[in-house]
Amino acid sequence: MALFIDRLTISSPDFEDGGRIPFELTADGGSTVPRLELSGAPEGTVEYAIICHDPDAPLPDGFTHWTVYGIPAEATSLDLAAPGVRVGPNDLGQTSWFGPQPPHGHGDHRYYFWVYALRRPVEGAPDRRAFIDDYADAVIEQARTVGVAAR
Repeated sequence: MALFIDRLTISSPDFEDGGRIPFELTADGGSTVPRLELSGAPEGTVEYAIICHDPDAPLPDGFTHWTVYGIPAEATSLDLAAPGVRVGPNDLGQTSWFGPQPPHGHGDHRYYFWVYALRRPVEGAPDRRAFIDDYADAVIEQARTVGVAAR
């Protein structure tokens, strides 16, 4: 994907960028879905996609906790009940949010919540790797916020 950063933002009222993710959002705390806010959609945005990924997981490609597609371009927050919004598979093969659960004693893990403004809609609900491979050319702009968790 080409690097393009202008006005698009993603944030959460649940944690500050670079701050600790609250316990209730973690797998040990019940995996409550994080609230996410969006702004600054670039011209030509058809829809958003959101992916939460932990690059610090001790796996060759890290660990994907969440994939969400079909978010309307006019959305200012993530509403999983909005028409067309679909949750794709995480790295457990589940179509749901799986909260942070780094290995005990492994130190801080960073959880990147990426939003992608897309010029064409995502078909179906691909996993993270398939989305990156198949939709890189559709990304107009991307932004992220990062939360931190440890056990």
